[in-house]
Amino acid sequence: MNRQAVIVDVVRTPAGRGKPGGALSEVHPVDLAATVLRALLERSGLESTHIDDVLMGCVSQVGDQSLNIARQATLAAGFDESVPGVSIDRQCGSSQQAAHFAAQGVMAGAYDIVIAAGVESMSRVPLGSSATGGTVPEGVRTRYPEGLVHQGVSAELIAQKWGFTREQLDEYAALSHTRSADAWDQGFFDSQIVPVMTSAGLVERDETVRAGTTAEKLGGLPTVFRTEELAARFPDVDWKITPGNASPLTDAASAALIMGEDTARALGLTPRARFHSFAVVGDDPMLMLTGPIPATRRILERSGLSIDDIDAYEVNEAFASVPLAWMEALGADPARLNPRGGAIALGHAVGASGTRLLGTLLSHLEATDGRYGLQTMCEGGGMANATIIERL
Repeated sequence: MNRQAVIVDVVRTPAGRGKPGGALSEVHPVDLAATVLRALLERSGLESTHIDDVLMGCVSQVGDQSLNIARQATLAAGFDESVPGVSIDRQCGSSQQAAHFAAQGVMAGAYDIVIAAGVESMSRVPLGSSATGGTVPEGVRTRYPEGLVHQGVSAELIAQKWGFTREQLDEYAALSHTRSADAWDQGFFDSQIVPVMTSAGLVERDETVRAGTTAEKLGGLPTVFRTEELAARFPDVDWKITPGNASPLTDAASAALIMGEDTARALGLTPRARFHSFAVVGDDPMLMLTGPIPATRRILERSGLSIDDIDAYEVNEAFASVPLAWMEALGADPARLNPRGGAIALGHAVGASGTRLLGTLLSHLEATDGRYGLQTMCEGGGMANATIIERL
């Protein structure tokens, strides 16, 4: 059986700042996720009973995001009660992993039509809250006796290892805002966005994008991860990561409609791209965020493609040092890297970022007549997913 898994549609909410008072902070994450689920049905003309499963990425699965948020969102969206849902946690790659599972299930014949989605309300369920009250397991403590570190410290270690200056990090961050602001002004995101109604009005645009951001302005921001203890432990690190060259805390949801190519044709729906290749890897949990490098190498080897064959790369901008290190290690073209800006500007609602990147990548390939797109995402604990899609 050589069944193709195709993408018919990808949608997302705007990004709200992930703190109290953010544009989407009053919206329950279940309702935020339900918004994009309903949108996929409305745009495709499908009934909810066509959907075999809803696979939803979410990292902090406690509080308002507990009790299997995928199932809660299908019910809130008005889907038929027969439609199941499952929540997935591969840290920042959760909804990218959801898309992998969805596509692989279609290719295996286990599914006909699946929704891969993601949601995170970092204003209502702060990042790390799922670990509250937990302790470090003995096996991990024994293996890493000095202790693993926060991802921000990992970003610092990457910047130090690759020799990036503060100026390089800030210049990259400013470019992300410039590209995203330009993309918004050109109407690039319009076809992907599902507006969200709040008591303050309709939210239609990313709150996180700051037009007019410059490296000079970012240069005035303080670093945030240095402590005396960490400085003593890592004496060679000169501490360059700031709120300006890191992705902001974000509230958002996103979703992709994935099905067999045969199913799409039978329903009169137009496939926009097919899933070409997949990879997932583990990597050094101390550096943590370098996983996209071996993930990309693995997926290129599996696909038979070279980095030069790829028309655009979406490498998640958790911190500026991450895509910069990836680009240097892969010898990638900077013009093809996050050409519409990335998470530094567009936000990083961790559970939702995977399918958000997928939508950005697909729309960019369509706008530029590109063929192959690569998406890769660093993940907590030292992992990464990589996906190659082919525009149809």
